[in-house]
Amino acid sequence: MRLSRIAVMGGGPAGLYFAALWKRRHPEDHVDLFEQNPEGATWGFGVVFSDKALDFLRADDPETEQAVSARMETWRDITLVHRGARVVLDGVGFSAVGRLDFITQLTGRARSAGANLHFGKLVRSVDELAGYDLIVAADGVNSLVRRSHEGDFATSLSYDHNKFAWYGTTRRFETLTQTFVETEFGCFNAHHYRYSPTMSTFIVECDRATWLRAGFAEKSEEESKALCETVFADTLDGHPLVNNKSVWRNFPWLWNDRWSHRNMVLVGDALHTAHFSIGSGTRLALEDVIALVNALDGEPGNLRRALEHYEAARRPVVEKLVKAARTSAAWYERFADHMKLAPLDFGYSYITRSGRIDDNQLRAMSPHFMARYDAKSMTPIHS
Repeated sequence: MRLSRIAVMGGGPAGLYFAALWKRRHPEDHVDLFEQNPEGATWGFGVVFSDKALDFLRADDPETEQAVSARMETWRDITLVHRGARVVLDGVGFSAVGRLDFITQLTGRARSAGANLHFGKLVRSVDELAGYDLIVAADGVNSLVRRSHEGDFATSLSYDHNKFAWYGTTRRFETLTQTFVETEFGCFNAHHYRYSPTMSTFIVECDRATWLRAGFAEKSEEESKALCETVFADTLDGHPLVNNKSVWRNFPWLWNDRWSHRNMVLVGDALHTAHFSIGSGTRLALEDVIALVNALDGEPGNLRRALEHYEAARRPVVEKLVKAARTSAAWYERFADHMKLAPLDFGYSYITRSGRIDDNQLRAMSPHFMARYDAKSMTPIHS
């Protein structure tokens, strides 16, 4: 059966990118995208990519990569702030772009390719999508498509213990920075990086015990923001935090053992989640889309076989990244314990947390940091 009518659920990066990519390759097909929020409404602030994360776009879709890269903020180092000391991890390149800016670009590309974008359209039941040859579920962690068939997708869901809230700030940070502070309530961490010349993302994280002692369970969104501004007053240097649905959450670990069911297929956060500490969520979503489109093109007359090929090609890659993300998240679940280390030891613990890099690789990637670390390690200890 040839695909001629496709429904895409979700107007985030994955859904918009699928609509744009498919219509560019198949201009004669009918693609409807449904997004319950109005156009231009989005939560969050910046979307971050590692240097390696952009390689797949350069290889598979250089036109989109060039359009996105032109709007990005880039830097070459990560900075850790611990016990008032700044530990620079050189050679760890990242780029970031505003989430709304990114979605606006993808919206324009999907619309210009000829996709029908239905913003402010709430689909209440999968039954409303009868008549489509394919339904692409790009509607996030709370996916209607997946929730309607969780047994068939073999869905599992669990949550981390740590609490986090996602803010923005008008302070510009020169690198992706992790700031760790100890307070009367317990230890806090902030992940912060600029995504435009005038704005930065600022994610605040702490363990549940600290969150409870600080009284966040009873605080309003504004009261929580005010306390976080106090906790990170030195880091913010007089700049305010900015709310945008900045409620306290626990990170959700979502996985599906089956990636498709009948004519429905999952991509992005509807399929899997990866902890924000490795900056791969959007990358995984866009790579899912490229793999899905390639699989569908490779089996134009057999939808079932195409969806099987999609899962077979992507699953090993996704499993590897999700495993690394879980290992990274486990480090953050105990970051207060790691803060007992001296700054350079803390930096080494941080950069090796995912288990994907050894000392020799580190010396090649971050020669200045490792020179300092190796020199410290060789310093004799006198009793």
